[in-house]
Amino acid sequence: MDQELEKYRKWVGRTQIQEDIAAPFPPRALIATLDARDPAPAKGDPLPPLWHWLYFLEAAPASKIGLDGHPQRGDFLPPVSLPRRMWAGSRLHFEGDIRLGDEIRRESQIVSVEPKTGSSGQMVFVGVRHRIFARGEEAVVEEQDIVYRQAPQPGDKPPAAKPAPTDAVWTKEIKADPVLLFRFSALMFIGHRIHYDLPYATGEEAYPGLVVHGPLMGLMQMELARRSSPGKRVKAFEFRAISPVFDTTPFSVNGRPEGNTATTWVARADGGLAQQGKVTFG
Repeated sequence: MDQELEKYRKWVGRTQIQEDIAAPFPPRALIATLDARDPAPAKGDPLPPLWHWLYFLEAAPASKIGLDGHPQRGDFLPPVSLPRRMWAGSRLHFEGDIRLGDEIRRESQIVSVEPKTGSSGQMVFVGVRHRIFARGEEAVVEEQDIVYRQAPQPGDKPPAAKPAPTDAVWTKEIKADPVLLFRFSALMFIGHRIHYDLPYATGEEAYPGLVVHGPLMGLMQMELARRSSPGKRVKAFEFRAISPVFDTTPFSVNGRPEGNTATTWVARADGGLAQQGKVTFG
């Protein structure tokens, strides 16, 4: 593994530049997917925080897709051999607005490749920094953590999740059915089969059901916080995945305001903490 890590670390500093247009259909489709029932967005409207995820989508050719539905590794991201790949969390700062119709640009860089050992075995964390520009000005800076993990061994049991907080001021219960997961996968052009292919998720990766996307739960945390705080501007947000959520049971998205910040989290049906976050207003 040490020799592999030295090879992977050669990816640190690698950059990628992408350009896109903040078209109106993706936000309209996300409103429908979340059942938000907001008015249809129009050209010039600012995107809500995190909705920049609807752009700069990775569109690898079908011939370069791996068994799990992810693009094959070794282009921009390092060719980590561990089979499971997940979006583990992000830290974001919102410096300005992205408006519908804007020509937008994203500059991405691999900033770290670090090994870790956890309860599920070997892991490799890859850190990516994205800088997004609109109208020539920096609008969003995001540091994203991607984790690669080894496959489960026969007889392995998932570790127990630590208890989620029980003092929510804001809360919303969600039932993540396969249609929601499929539509979000389609919107983000996520091919990872654990989110929509039940035989693959349960047979190949030994999950009990379809896996709810980490970024979907992060987006739901942000939406709960911003909609519960009218008139406040979001300056920063961070979230981290703790334990998986499946489509087999409902989960809740929760928040607790604390002055100029709000703590957010996702609680599983068994009371375990699935994801935690923090919103900063300014």
